[in-house]
Amino acid sequence: MRKLVGFLMCFSLFTIACHKQDASAPAAVNVSAVKVIQENLPWNIEYPAQVAGSLEIQIRAQVGGILQSRLYNEGEFVKEGTQLFQIDDSEYKVALEKAQGSLAQAQAEEKRTYRTFKRMKTLRQSNAVSQQDYDNALSAYETAQANVKVAQAAVEGAQINLGYTKVVAPISGIVGQAVPSVGSLISPQGESGYLTNMVQINPLYVKFSMPGSQFTKLSEGFISGQIAFGNMKQGDTQAAQEYRNKDVNDVNVYIEAVLPNGEIYPQRGKIIFFDSSENALTSSIAMKAEFANPTNSRLLMPGQFVRVHLIGATYKNAILIPSSAVLHTAKELLVYVVDANNAVEARPITGELLEDVYVVSSGLKNGETVISEGLTRVRPGQKVVASLQPFEVKPTQERTAPKADAEKMDQLEQAISDSEVPDAESLPDANSSDEQVR
Repeated sequence: MRKLVGFLMCFSLFTIACHKQDASAPAAVNVSAVKVIQENLPWNIEYPAQVAGSLEIQIRAQVGGILQSRLYNEGEFVKEGTQLFQIDDSEYKVALEKAQGSLAQAQAEEKRTYRTFKRMKTLRQSNAVSQQDYDNALSAYETAQANVKVAQAAVEGAQINLGYTKVVAPISGIVGQAVPSVGSLISPQGESGYLTNMVQINPLYVKFSMPGSQFTKLSEGFISGQIAFGNMKQGDTQAAQEYRNKDVNDVNVYIEAVLPNGEIYPQRGKIIFFDSSENALTSSIAMKAEFANPTNSRLLMPGQFVRVHLIGATYKNAILIPSSAVLHTAKELLVYVVDANNAVEARPITGELLEDVYVVSSGLKNGETVISEGLTRVRPGQKVVASLQPFEVKPTQERTAPKADAEKMDQLEQAISDSEVPDAESLPDANSSDEQVR
C-alpha cells in the first residue's frame, strides 16, 4: 500500500512539472510572410520638376518715341516676324528723307569734282595747268567720294531706325502682357524700353534634380553591370555615343512627364544636360530634359510644376522584398527571416527603396522567407507559424496621354481666342477724330 501511494505521489509531481514546463514555453505566433524574389526591376523613381520654355526673351524698344499701337492679343501664340508694336515713325521718316537728301548732294558734288579732275588731268598732260592745280582737283574728288560713303551710311542708319519703329517677334512663341500702355513715351535706354516678353514652347525644357546618392547608385550600378540602360551593355561606350546622337523616339531610355491630372504627356523627353558637379546645399545633380511640342499645345506650360520618371534603366536580377518587411532602426535596416525550424532570425540588410519595394544589395538570398506583417509581435529566436502571402512586382506599363486630350486643349484655346474681344490697342487717327468732331 505504501508503495502504491509513493508511486502516485511521484507521478503527480512529474505531471505538475510537465505542465509547468509547457506553460513556460511561449506559444507560436501567427505571422504573414513572403518569399524573397529575384528578377529585373525597372528604375521607377519620381522626381519633382518644373517646365521652362526653350527660349525666354525680353522684347525691348531699340528706338525711342511714342508707343502708337499694340498689334497682338496678350498671351497668344505668334509666329516669328509678326509685328507686335508700332512706335511713332514720323520723326524717323523725316530723318530718312534728310539723309537721302544729303546723299543726293554728296553724289552731285562727287560728279562735279570728277568732271573737274578729269579736265585737269587732260590739261596736265599738256602742261596747261600746274601740278598744284591737278593735285587740288584730285583731292577734291577723293573727298567727295568719301562724303558719298558717309552719306550712304547715314541713309542706311536712318532706314534701320525707321525699321525699328516696327517691333516684330524675333521667335515663334507665346507673347506676354504688354508693359507700357499705348501712348507712353519709351526710350531704348532704361526700363521704359522693356515692352514685353516671349517664350518659345517648341521644344520645352523640363528641369529636375536627382539626389546625389541616387546618381551615384545609377552610375556605379551601370559600371558594375547591375543596372542596364535600354539595350546598352555595361562598358559599351559606342552604344552610349550612338544613344546621344539618336532621336529620342529611337532610344529605350527617356523621360516621361506626368501632368497635374495624372496623365502622361504624349511626347517623350530626352536628357540633354546634367550638371558637372553636385549642389552642395541640396546634395543633388541638376538635370534638364527636352520635350517636343510640335502642335504648340499648352498641355505643358512654362513655369508649371510637374513630375517626371526616368524610363529605361533596369536593375538586373535584383533581390526584392516588400517595404512592409523592413524594420528601420537607428543604425541599420532589419528583416525577420523564418528559418527551416520556423524560428525568427533578425538579419541586417542594405538596400534602396523604390516606391513600395526594397532592392536588397546584401543580406538576403532568393527564395528565403521573410515576415511581411506582424513584425512588432515577434522577437528573434521565437517560433512562428508563417502564412505565405503572394508577392510580385507588377511590370511598369508604358502610358501615353489620350490624343483627344491634346485635341480638346487646342479646341479650348481656339474657342477662347475666337470669343474674346480683340484687345490690340492703337492711338486714334487725328484726321478721323477731326471728321467726327465736324
